[in-house]
Amino acid sequence: MQSDTTEPDPFDAIVDAPFDAALSERYLVYALSTITARSLPDLRDGLKPVHRRLLWAMRQLKLDANSAYKKSARVVGDVIGKYHPHGDQSVYDAMVRLAQDFSLRYPLVQGQGNFGNIDGDNAAAYRYTEARLTKTAIQLMAGLDEGTVKFHPTYNGEDEEPEIFPGLFPNLLANGATGIAVGMATSIPSHNAAEVIDATLLLIDNPHAQHSELMQHFKGPDFATGGLVVDSAEAISVAYESGKGSFRVRGRFSTGREGEGWEQTGIEKLGGGQWQLVISEIPYMLPKGKLIEQIASLVADKKLPILEDVRDESDEDIRLVLVPKSRNVDPGLLKESIYRLTDLENRFTLNLNVLDAGRTPMVMGIKELLTHWVASQIDILKRRTEHRLEKIASRLELLDGYIIAFLNLDRIIEIIRTEDEPKVVMMAEFGLTDRQAEAILNMRLRSLRKLEEMELRQEHDKLLVEQEELEKLLASPARQRTRLKRDLKEIRKDYAEDTELGRRRTTIAEAELTVEFSMDAMIEKEPITIILSERGWIRGAKGHGTLDGDWKFKEGDGPAFAVHAQTTDKLLIACDNGRFYTLGADKLPGARGFGEPVRTMLDIDADAQIVALVAHRSKMRLLLASSAGKGFVAEAGELLAETRKGRAVMTTKAGVKLAVVRDIAKEHDHVAVVGDNRKLVIFAIEELPALAKGQGVTLQRYRDGGLSDATTFGVVDGLSWKMGGDSGRTRTESEVGLWKVARGAAGRLPPQGFPRDNKF
Repeated sequence: MQSDTTEPDPFDAIVDAPFDAALSERYLVYALSTITARSLPDLRDGLKPVHRRLLWAMRQLKLDANSAYKKSARVVGDVIGKYHPHGDQSVYDAMVRLAQDFSLRYPLVQGQGNFGNIDGDNAAAYRYTEARLTKTAIQLMAGLDEGTVKFHPTYNGEDEEPEIFPGLFPNLLANGATGIAVGMATSIPSHNAAEVIDATLLLIDNPHAQHSELMQHFKGPDFATGGLVVDSAEAISVAYESGKGSFRVRGRFSTGREGEGWEQTGIEKLGGGQWQLVISEIPYMLPKGKLIEQIASLVADKKLPILEDVRDESDEDIRLVLVPKSRNVDPGLLKESIYRLTDLENRFTLNLNVLDAGRTPMVMGIKELLTHWVASQIDILKRRTEHRLEKIASRLELLDGYIIAFLNLDRIIEIIRTEDEPKVVMMAEFGLTDRQAEAILNMRLRSLRKLEEMELRQEHDKLLVEQEELEKLLASPARQRTRLKRDLKEIRKDYAEDTELGRRRTTIAEAELTVEFSMDAMIEKEPITIILSERGWIRGAKGHGTLDGDWKFKEGDGPAFAVHAQTTDKLLIACDNGRFYTLGADKLPGARGFGEPVRTMLDIDADAQIVALVAHRSKMRLLLASSAGKGFVAEAGELLAETRKGRAVMTTKAGVKLAVVRDIAKEHDHVAVVGDNRKLVIFAIEELPALAKGQGVTLQRYRDGGLSDATTFGVVDGLSWKMGGDSGRTRTESEVGLWKVARGAAGRLPPQGFPRDNKF
């Protein structure tokens, strides 16, 4: 027999809607969930939901600071089973971080077992470790049973959990937070709790306090791993005013043996004038193992030749020993090199993006953030006061009933013994409320002693006094601020500067550049002769040999350029396309072979020809001239290139090439230019502009042909040129007035004896 019921057609459930609208709607829901319920901390308690649920579950398990430890697996099981339906590993990782004293400035969980280390090693599995709450966590949750915050149902509706924690410990700033949401992120460093409280007290006293006044108490980050923040006080203040910025964080060089008032140099003296550097603190969130790998890599790759070795002598305290290459190494240079080449100096981003009381993400400056926090604590204080007043009113109602019962004890007993409905009779005869009558009926016989009446009256009077005080507190904002200040000062005692937990760990002081960092400073300075062949093979011979020495070349190759330099020099290689390339003299191959092609070291165009090789000097000036007769003066600092691709200096058009690169001596004050037409022109060097890039100005005018050569000279010494043949002699023309004209002239034939190749 066929059934009357038919399966629904699945196509009936299809919704006809634009795909982009449906996608954006669903993604928006996901984004909001990530922002408000996962990644951003709440301004009021500084916690994300997973951390709040962890601490709440541990409180429910009665794991306070004085109780015995319980297995972490038990805590994780309760969290994911009752409050946080996510992966057990992610929950355990969050719990481990709350217990690490190198991750949290003020740990909220006290762990027993392997909870990881600063080397970057992971914690043991949760079946091996145990945990309980710290005193700080208890302070953060103080007042949960006093009606201070709202509770909402858990994800399955079986239990309740608090929306926030009401405690006075300033957890958001004290422990910081990091998180990446959708389209936004947060990055808050940890701070010194005592300084946060001091700034808050100032703001309570003067809500209109200036940001600069707050920063006198609120110094800046105080990381769990110590270190140094080396930005200026002005830069730190600007970052906190807007809620966005970053800090330069450095590790600390210290032997741990310097007394108070001593400069912590980190230099440990050894016998025979030897010394070593000791790193005692590293930047926040930097695994020690990673730093050691970075330093060891510098030694192995010979990128830090002034460092011989690195040793890890750490126990509970960090102790990394740096052994210099020799005792003559500058300790300041070694420190600066480690800061520049490793993560011993890095940046921590400040992004004060938090959820306010309305669960709205906002980036706040420090004053706005503290103002919101004070307002939330005042609200919590009011809620606690109202809750206590309700409890007092309830207790006073019962006490009034008890006192009536004691005053009429015999009649009460008679009613209870004889009446079928004693509660109704008592309520009618003595004017009792239902709660009072019920409480009297539930009294134990043991309470019917004379002394109890006196105690009840004392408690009644005491509660009346407390009720009056609380009503005054509730009605007076000034009293509320005073109470909040008193409570903050009380909690500050646990985090005072003279306590181990409260002592500031991170030093904030602008770094003074004692040694200018330069990789060149680490290169051993030696004289070197550099030879560049016609085909572009380059090499460096030790010492300053003769520039026209009998160097060997490959078949079909020959000498092109030879210069004297030092291994610390930078070489400038100019090509006819107007580009200048930079090459370190220390990186050249030796002169035993033919060298190496310079094009394997630099990205020189295949059709470009090398026209000059110059050893760079500070304040050097070069005369650049193109084949079209244009040129300018180039400063040395504008010629160094940062990359293999070089730097475009002279702009050349089609058919025009960079033809002349000449070093301008200090005493040279004139320029001499000769064209292919064998015309010579001389003019003052002041007529040439100094440019970083361009075509330059016209040096000499031509009807046909172009520039043959150009040079600079001192007019007092006269114009000199090499004579032909192998004599090596030069000729000097001291009377140059006939050729001295304005820049850009056509010129006239050179003096008798000028070389036929038109080259100076």
